[in-house]
Amino acid sequence: MTTALFIPWGVAALSAAPSSPSPAAPSPAATPLKDAIHGISPAVDVSQYPLWMVVTAISVGTLLLALMLWLILKWIRSRPAPPPLSASAVALLELEKLRARVGGTEPYDFSVAVSEVLRTFIGNAKFRLPATRQTSPEFLAAISGSGMFSEADRSLLGHFLEKCDMIKFARMQATSADNSELVESALAFVQGGRS
Repeated sequence: MTTALFIPWGVAALSAAPSSPSPAAPSPAATPLKDAIHGISPAVDVSQYPLWMVVTAISVGTLLLALMLWLILKWIRSRPAPPPLSASAVALLELEKLRARVGGTEPYDFSVAVSEVLRTFIGNAKFRLPATRQTSPEFLAAISGSGMFSEADRSLLGHFLEKCDMIKFARMQATSADNSELVESALAFVQGGRS
């Protein structure tokens, strides 16, 4: 009986393949390619404009921007300032603010604020009286002989100052209705055609 030796096909193919040549010498076809490769070249400037043109353009642009900003600032500074508000306009603004707070402010604080607005108005308006530094009797005595105040003005101011003094100094129990009466009296005096 003979035994057959079984050899797989892939192994037989490998054993039958010729051996590869040794890499000792380069082939003649690779030599020209190697000679064609050179070292890395330096960077090439591909800008459309020379450097001096770019620097000049940036400088001119910066100068134009600075000139434009200077002209704008000069124009803003040369505009006339709005005219200052008159004494009556200031007093009316302050009294309207107080009118909005009639119900939310303690009568003591409210009477102090309204009295201050009205006294400042009298001091700054054409009356030029030191109303903020005078007591109520001193102020009423000062206006008693003045022709700038009518009898209705004196009566209104007398009632106003008396009520304010009662709330501030006598600590009279006051309500938001008293606050409303004070601010309406002050508004009536300021709106009486005075500037």
